[in-house]
Amino acid sequence: MSKQDQRELRRIGRLIEPFRVKPGARVRLPRDYDPGFHGEYTTKADAADALARGVAQLAQYQDRLAAQSTYALLIVLQALDAAGKDGTIKHVMSGINPQGV
Repeated sequence: MSKQDQRELRRIGRLIEPFRVKPGARVRLPRDYDPGFHGEYTTKADAADALARGVAQLAQYQDRLAAQSTYALLIVLQALDAAGKDGTIKHVMSGINPQGV
């Protein structure tokens, strides 16, 4: 794994850590999570750059998974109506080959 890949994995780890729930832990969304959380992204341009990097990375990972033909990835999005699930799928999956999904 290249140093750039290692840096990217650490960056992703920092992004998801605030949302990680330990097995068996009780979660009360209003108390435990801020719905207005935006992390390190203060402008749309910041988020667009991160989205572009993430989409490229997902495409690369999809190629690796397809070549191995051993593992799969399950993505679960759960939210109330009008919470942005469709937009998330549209943006995040834009670089993915539909034949591999």
